[in-house]
Amino acid sequence: MTTRFQKISIAATLATFLLIGVGGFVRAAGAGLGCPDWPRCFDRWVPPIDITQLPPHIDPAQFNFTLAWIEYANRMVGVTVGFLILAVGIVAWQMHRKRPRILWPAIGCVLLVAFQGWFGGQVVAYELDPRFVTVHLVLALVLLALLLHLVVAGFDEDTSPQSLRLPRPTPEHSVVWRLSVATIILVLLQTLLGALVRGSLEILFHARPELLRGEAFDQLGAIGTVHKATGVVTLLLCAALFTAAQIRLEGESGLRRWAQLPIWVAIAQFAVGLGLASRALPPSLQLAHLLGGSLLFGSLAVTTLLLAPYRRQVVAPMPGTTT
Repeated sequence: MTTRFQKISIAATLATFLLIGVGGFVRAAGAGLGCPDWPRCFDRWVPPIDITQLPPHIDPAQFNFTLAWIEYANRMVGVTVGFLILAVGIVAWQMHRKRPRILWPAIGCVLLVAFQGWFGGQVVAYELDPRFVTVHLVLALVLLALLLHLVVAGFDEDTSPQSLRLPRPTPEHSVVWRLSVATIILVLLQTLLGALVRGSLEILFHARPELLRGEAFDQLGAIGTVHKATGVVTLLLCAALFTAAQIRLEGESGLRRWAQLPIWVAIAQFAVGLGLASRALPPSLQLAHLLGGSLLFGSLAVTTLLLAPYRRQVVAPMPGTTT
């Protein structure tokens, strides 16, 4: 039977995925400054529905009904995620206070989501400075990784390898685990670079409004080249992880499926990236690219977490010796 902690941790994880997607939609729609202040929106707790509801000190030229409500919806989803993660922390304290593997990450989630809420205000205050937006996204992925850890740990009441009814740790497990760790680190770097590329493009368009979107990538310089190169390496690493799982995790269908999932997400992500570069950054592909990156990171995180108990080779004792 699914426990209360398992249910609330899954709900918080799914809500965080949703929030990342909503945040991507906000940015693709150009609604990041739809509410120019924080935590209120045009000095109101609920955005105005027409110009007559604007406070006297607000310039009506700043008001856009659609963009304001898109950004407000993003904030409401963020508040919902915050309460769900707070519930995760409370339930972890009630049910798992003697299990540091669950308790401390749960407390970390509560602290991190509170910081993210405050930092979101700084992103608005600094008018979507690319550096702030990048940090905001990376912290969201760190939060997602912690929540996925709680989901995996919540379903593993005994943290020993035997509790998962899988073989003892072997060099086969260790190789696949190391490969998954290397891949997830690169994906995090690739996400960081992608956010910086997106911010650099916005700066370019602001400085040179006449610049065609299709020509913008050629103006990025080294950061654009590195982003493309790491995209290719990420795809190759996912392919290597797929191959290693196929060969080394034979007979372990659950682990194998998780380790093979990233390559399919990576292929789709790579195709979307090519579409972004060739079709002048359509908003729909911007959103798909962000969601694809989040799903790739999430699938790699689950793979790494499931393989973590087997990351060290267990050496069998020599015949005739005692342990």
